[in-house]
Amino acid sequence: MEITWQGHACFRLRSDDLVVVTDPYPAALGLRPENRAAAVVTVSNSHPNHSNWLEVGGSPRLFDTPGEYEYSGIAARGVMTSLGEGQPRESRNVAYTIVLDNVNVCHLGDIAAPLTTRQVEELQPVDVLLAPAGGGCTLNLERILQLMQDLDPKIVIPMHYQIPGLVEPLGSLDAFLRLMGVSEVQPRRSLSVTTANLPANMQVTILEPRARPVN
Repeated sequence: MEITWQGHACFRLRSDDLVVVTDPYPAALGLRPENRAAAVVTVSNSHPNHSNWLEVGGSPRLFDTPGEYEYSGIAARGVMTSLGEGQPRESRNVAYTIVLDNVNVCHLGDIAAPLTTRQVEELQPVDVLLAPAGGGCTLNLERILQLMQDLDPKIVIPMHYQIPGLVEPLGSLDAFLRLMGVSEVQPRRSLSVTTANLPANMQVTILEPRARPVN
Protein backbone atom coordinates (compact mmCIF):
# COMPACT_ATOMS: atom_id res chain seq x y z
CA MET A 1 0.00 0.00 0.00
CA GLU A 2 1.18 3.49 -0.86
CA ILE A 3 0.33 6.38 1.47
CA THR A 4 0.49 10.01 0.33
CA TRP A 5 -0.54 13.11 2.26
CA GLN A 6 -2.65 15.75 0.57
CA GLY A 7 -2.36 18.17 3.49
CA HIS A 8 -4.49 18.80 6.59
CA ALA A 9 -6.23 15.48 7.46
CA CYS A 10 -6.46 14.21 3.88
CA PHE A 11 -4.52 11.12 2.77
CA ARG A 12 -4.64 8.84 -0.26
CA LEU A 13 -4.19 5.15 0.51
CA ARG A 14 -3.61 3.17 -2.67
CA SER A 15 -3.37 -0.53 -3.37
CA ASP A 16 -3.11 -1.22 -7.11
CA ASP A 17 -6.28 0.36 -8.52
CA LEU A 18 -8.04 0.69 -5.15
CA VAL A 19 -7.87 4.14 -3.57
CA VAL A 20 -9.18 5.40 -0.24
CA VAL A 21 -9.27 9.15 0.48
CA THR A 22 -9.63 10.42 4.04
CA ASP A 23 -11.20 13.73 5.09
CA PRO A 24 -11.12 15.64 1.78
CA TYR A 25 -11.10 19.44 2.11
CA PRO A 26 -12.18 22.38 -0.10
CA ALA A 27 -9.90 24.94 -1.75
CA ALA A 28 -11.23 27.48 0.79
CA LEU A 29 -8.77 25.91 3.24
CA GLY A 30 -6.02 27.61 1.25
CA LEU A 31 -4.74 24.43 -0.40
CA ARG A 32 -5.38 23.09 -3.87
CA PRO A 33 -6.73 19.55 -3.32
CA GLU A 34 -6.27 16.64 -5.69
CA ASN A 35 -9.70 15.41 -6.69
CA ARG A 36 -8.67 12.27 -8.52
CA ALA A 37 -10.91 9.22 -8.46
CA ALA A 38 -11.28 7.07 -5.35
CA ALA A 39 -13.24 3.94 -4.52
CA VAL A 40 -13.92 4.98 -0.91
CA VAL A 41 -13.92 8.23 1.04
CA THR A 42 -13.89 8.32 4.84
CA VAL A 43 -15.19 11.43 6.62
CA SER A 44 -14.44 11.83 10.31
CA ASN A 45 -16.71 14.81 10.96
CA SER A 46 -19.07 17.18 9.19
CA HIS A 47 -16.83 20.27 9.21
CA PRO A 48 -16.28 21.42 5.59
CA ASN A 49 -12.50 21.07 6.01
CA HIS A 50 -12.98 17.34 6.56
CA SER A 51 -16.05 16.47 4.48
CA ASN A 52 -15.61 17.76 0.92
CA TRP A 53 -16.26 14.30 -0.50
CA LEU A 54 -18.60 15.41 -3.31
CA GLU A 55 -15.62 16.82 -5.22
CA VAL A 56 -13.67 13.55 -5.14
CA GLY A 57 -13.82 11.87 -8.54
CA GLY A 58 -15.02 8.38 -9.34
CA SER A 59 -18.36 8.36 -7.47
CA PRO A 60 -16.78 6.89 -4.33
CA ARG A 61 -18.56 5.00 -1.59
CA LEU A 62 -18.84 7.16 1.53
CA PHE A 63 -18.00 5.96 5.04
CA ASP A 64 -19.08 8.68 7.50
CA THR A 65 -20.67 6.97 10.49
CA PRO A 66 -19.54 4.41 13.08
CA GLY A 67 -19.77 0.77 12.06
CA GLU A 68 -18.21 -2.01 10.03
CA TYR A 69 -17.66 -1.46 6.30
CA GLU A 70 -16.51 -3.57 3.37
CA TYR A 71 -16.49 -2.44 -0.23
CA SER A 72 -14.54 -3.69 -3.23
CA GLY A 73 -11.86 -5.33 -1.11
CA ILE A 74 -11.57 -2.38 1.31
CA ALA A 75 -12.50 -3.04 4.93
CA ALA A 76 -12.95 -0.32 7.55
CA ARG A 77 -14.21 0.10 11.06
CA GLY A 78 -15.54 3.45 12.29
CA VAL A 79 -15.54 4.22 16.01
CA MET A 80 -17.28 7.25 17.49
CA THR A 81 -14.89 9.14 19.76
CA SER A 82 -15.95 11.13 22.81
CA LEU A 83 -16.75 14.84 22.62
CA GLY A 84 -14.36 17.30 24.19
CA GLU A 85 -15.49 19.46 27.09
CA GLY A 86 -18.15 21.91 25.92
CA GLN A 87 -18.28 20.52 22.38
CA PRO A 88 -21.74 20.34 20.76
CA ARG A 89 -22.95 17.00 19.42
CA GLU A 90 -22.62 18.33 15.87
CA SER A 91 -18.84 18.20 16.41
CA ARG A 92 -18.87 14.43 16.83
CA ASN A 93 -15.85 12.64 15.40
CA VAL A 94 -15.39 9.16 13.97
CA ALA A 95 -11.96 7.50 13.97
CA TYR A 96 -11.39 4.79 11.36
CA THR A 97 -9.20 1.76 11.02
CA ILE A 98 -8.88 1.04 7.30
CA VAL A 99 -7.47 -2.26 6.04
CA LEU A 100 -5.68 -2.47 2.69
CA ASP A 101 -3.18 -5.20 1.77
CA ASN A 102 -3.62 -6.56 5.32
CA VAL A 103 -2.15 -3.33 6.71
CA ASN A 104 -4.26 -1.55 9.36
CA VAL A 105 -4.24 2.25 9.03
CA CYS A 106 -5.94 4.27 11.79
CA HIS A 107 -7.08 7.83 11.03
CA LEU A 108 -8.02 9.70 14.21
CA GLY A 109 -9.79 12.62 12.56
CA ASP A 110 -10.48 15.65 14.78
CA ILE A 111 -10.13 13.71 17.99
CA ALA A 112 -10.86 16.02 20.93
CA ALA A 113 -11.02 13.65 23.92
CA PRO A 114 -8.91 10.69 25.06
CA LEU A 115 -9.98 7.26 23.85
CA THR A 116 -11.65 4.94 26.29
CA THR A 117 -10.29 1.42 26.77
CA ARG A 118 -13.17 0.09 24.69
CA GLN A 119 -12.52 2.55 21.86
CA VAL A 120 -8.86 1.58 21.80
CA GLU A 121 -9.81 -2.10 21.58
CA GLU A 122 -12.26 -1.39 18.74
CA LEU A 123 -9.62 0.45 16.70
CA GLN A 124 -6.83 -2.07 17.22
CA PRO A 125 -4.76 -3.56 15.74
CA VAL A 126 -3.05 -0.45 14.34
CA ASP A 127 -0.03 -0.70 12.06
CA VAL A 128 0.01 2.91 10.83
CA LEU A 129 -1.42 5.79 12.87
CA LEU A 130 -2.40 9.08 11.20
CA ALA A 131 -2.36 11.46 14.17
CA PRO A 132 -3.14 15.20 14.48
CA ALA A 133 -0.05 17.11 15.59
CA GLY A 134 -1.02 20.79 15.40
CA GLY A 135 -3.55 21.20 18.19
CA GLY A 136 -6.42 23.56 17.41
CA CYS A 137 -9.67 21.62 17.78
CA THR A 138 -7.81 18.38 18.53
CA LEU A 139 -6.12 16.96 21.62
CA ASN A 140 -2.92 18.56 22.85
CA LEU A 141 0.37 16.84 22.10
CA GLU A 142 0.78 15.19 25.50
CA ARG A 143 -2.56 13.43 25.07
CA ILE A 144 -1.75 12.51 21.47
CA LEU A 145 1.41 10.87 22.79
CA GLN A 146 -0.70 8.89 25.26
CA LEU A 147 -2.97 7.76 22.40
CA MET A 148 0.08 6.59 20.51
CA GLN A 149 1.13 4.51 23.49
CA ASP A 150 -2.39 3.10 23.88
CA LEU A 151 -2.85 2.18 20.20
CA ASP A 152 0.74 0.91 19.86
CA PRO A 153 1.28 1.51 16.11
CA LYS A 154 4.43 0.58 14.22
CA ILE A 155 4.44 3.80 12.19
CA VAL A 156 3.11 7.25 13.14
CA ILE A 157 2.46 9.85 10.43
CA PRO A 158 1.56 13.31 11.78
CA MET A 159 -1.15 15.37 10.09
CA HIS A 160 -3.34 18.40 10.80
CA TYR A 161 -0.54 20.92 11.44
CA GLN A 162 0.52 24.21 9.88
CA ILE A 163 1.87 24.07 6.32
CA PRO A 164 2.31 26.82 3.68
CA GLY A 165 -1.03 28.08 2.36
CA LEU A 166 -3.20 26.66 5.13
CA VAL A 167 -5.57 29.36 6.42
CA GLU A 168 -6.54 27.36 9.52
CA PRO A 169 -4.41 28.48 12.53
CA LEU A 170 -2.62 25.34 13.70
CA GLY A 171 0.63 24.63 15.50
CA SER A 172 3.80 23.73 13.65
CA LEU A 173 5.32 20.26 13.43
CA ASP A 174 8.34 21.26 15.54
CA ALA A 175 6.70 20.78 18.93
CA PHE A 176 5.54 17.28 17.97
CA LEU A 177 9.02 16.31 16.83
CA ARG A 178 10.58 17.65 20.03
CA LEU A 179 8.09 15.68 22.13
CA MET A 180 8.95 12.55 20.16
CA GLY A 181 12.67 13.19 20.56
CA VAL A 182 13.16 13.37 16.79
CA SER A 183 15.78 15.88 15.68
CA GLU A 184 16.51 15.08 12.04
CA VAL A 185 13.69 14.09 9.72
CA GLN A 186 13.77 13.88 5.94
CA PRO A 187 10.20 14.25 4.63
CA ARG A 188 9.15 11.67 2.06
CA ARG A 189 6.83 12.10 -0.90
CA SER A 190 5.11 8.82 -0.13
CA LEU A 191 5.38 5.74 2.04
CA SER A 192 5.08 2.16 0.82
CA VAL A 193 3.89 -0.15 3.59
CA THR A 194 3.56 -3.92 3.59
CA THR A 195 3.15 -6.41 6.41
CA ALA A 196 6.72 -7.48 5.73
CA ASN A 197 8.37 -4.05 6.05
CA LEU A 198 6.67 -2.83 9.23
CA PRO A 199 9.34 -1.83 11.76
CA ALA A 200 9.79 -3.76 15.00
CA ASN A 201 9.54 -0.57 17.08
CA MET A 202 7.40 2.52 16.59
CA GLN A 203 8.86 5.11 14.22
CA VAL A 204 7.76 8.53 12.99
CA THR A 205 7.51 9.20 9.26
CA ILE A 206 6.98 12.71 7.88
CA LEU A 207 5.27 13.03 4.52
CA GLU A 208 5.46 16.03 2.23
CA PRO A 209 2.05 17.55 1.50
CA ARG A 210 1.14 16.93 -2.12
CA ALA A 211 -1.26 19.89 -2.17
CA ARG A 212 0.05 23.33 -3.04
CA PRO A 213 -1.16 26.72 -1.77
CA VAL A 214 -4.07 28.18 -3.73
CA ASN A 215 -2.30 31.57 -3.96
